[in-house]
Amino acid sequence: MPELNAPAVPAPRPLPFLVGLALAAASGLAMLLAFPSYDLWWLAPVAVALLALACHRRRLRTGALFGLISGVVFFAPLLSWTNTHVGNAPWILLVGLQAVYFALLGAALAWVSVVADRWRWSWPVLVGLLWVGQEAMRGRTPFGGFPWGRVAFSQGSSPVLSLAAVGGAPLVTFVVCLSGGLLAGSLWSLSGWLRIGRGRAVEPPLSTSSPFRGGSTARPLLLAGLGVVAAVGLVLAPGVLRTSGPGGPGVVVAVVQGNVPRMGLDFNAQRAAVLENHVRATLELAADVKAGTVHRPDFVVWPENSSDIDPLRNADAGGRIQAAADAVGVPILVGAVLSGPGEGHARNAGIVWLPGTGAGETYVKRHPVPFAEYLPLRPLVEPIAKAITDKAGLLRTDFLPGETDGVLTMGPARVGDIICFEVAYDGLVKETVDAGAQLLAVQTNNATFDVDEARQQLAMVRLRAVEHNRDSLMASTVGVSALVTGDGVVHRATDFFTPAVIVGELHPSTARTLATRLGAAPETVMAALALAALVLAGIVRRSARRAAQHGN
Repeated sequence: MPELNAPAVPAPRPLPFLVGLALAAASGLAMLLAFPSYDLWWLAPVAVALLALACHRRRLRTGALFGLISGVVFFAPLLSWTNTHVGNAPWILLVGLQAVYFALLGAALAWVSVVADRWRWSWPVLVGLLWVGQEAMRGRTPFGGFPWGRVAFSQGSSPVLSLAAVGGAPLVTFVVCLSGGLLAGSLWSLSGWLRIGRGRAVEPPLSTSSPFRGGSTARPLLLAGLGVVAAVGLVLAPGVLRTSGPGGPGVVVAVVQGNVPRMGLDFNAQRAAVLENHVRATLELAADVKAGTVHRPDFVVWPENSSDIDPLRNADAGGRIQAAADAVGVPILVGAVLSGPGEGHARNAGIVWLPGTGAGETYVKRHPVPFAEYLPLRPLVEPIAKAITDKAGLLRTDFLPGETDGVLTMGPARVGDIICFEVAYDGLVKETVDAGAQLLAVQTNNATFDVDEARQQLAMVRLRAVEHNRDSLMASTVGVSALVTGDGVVHRATDFFTPAVIVGELHPSTARTLATRLGAAPETVMAALALAALVLAGIVRRSARRAAQHGN
């Protein structure tokens, strides 16, 4: 291994600027296509490789520009569901914020180029570490972060999803991006060989310039082939780790998707109709059970916002839910909006409604969504929000966070309640499993979004099922609702914007995967290594400058 104070390797040129610009834009597009509803998951390593190539050996500001372009091309359509009913301004702000993290990633990829050039094996590892570090920041800042669009969430149909049981979403992201880094290194070596072979060498020979340098022009071709094989192998081989099976005796679960009269923010004005839709569907389920055409469920799950009329304060709403529970004869997990405790406050809750006795255990959402369920720094932010969108007045109530885990007793099973966007947060889901959840129930309301958002969310449920070996379900007001087994396979998914009832068997489990045991440790280690790589790049750059000064 070269010493840090060894003579500096000549600094060859990066790819032409316009080529880098095109690669950055193509990277964002390829990453978008890897996600639902496109589901071309195998494009994720390609997207990573294209951005790595675009940013390699760039100045920091150019790397940041290319990262920003990739981020905008990726996030603008990925998050287009956020502007479905609230206008373009909030969507533009959210896309811009998320793209800033990609700009930081692009600058970081440019900064560590000197390390990748000096230690030929390190480029794929650096790419993987920096991507994980970017996602760790984006998932925590600001106001708790917004982890949507993590590379791991694109791998719902990929064999690499099985690695979630080992190291969670961060490990899945790392392996996919490592594959992309291998592909980038292979393409870089191959492109350099082609330039020299055609007599158009614009940089020192590959033995000194390529991140995968060799002593002959034949070696880059060999390394390119090995890199492609390794990239494919890293994506396909982890399927052998997918060993999860039924955890224990099965329980029969019913998921009620009552639907809403019409899509949009005014579903709150339809709240009586939405509640009645879920009551009616449950009464029909009870009739089918009595007729013997459907197995009696052990419990029923309604989605988030299935009762936006507080059933603990409104006797009519509580009475309708009670009628449904008494008819079906089993507990119902009701997604409800609870008023208070103070003026201008509310809580997003899951309530276990028992036949005969009424409301029981309650879980209050612990991670309300900023700017959607509450306004951070309201006195300062509210005037700005009103200037940006005329929909800001709809957020007059701040949802307060809950303080306890969402493990609820539902008949024979201990069910971990996860409400809507909470499924995107690693720590929150892990805490629920640690608290004793044998199954995971994700209650969500997609009536203000679209089918792409619902499918993206279902991909997260698939990852969580594998990560913790927990059979899971997703219950939505309008779809997509589904059952998901611990191997990440989706069963009985519903159509969008249509009433439906799913009845199926899930298997409670108390097993703890390695990912459950490790928790945030893999991400912490990789983020720390990413930071160390940035520091090392600074040391190498300073050493190179000193060597150049001594040479002069």
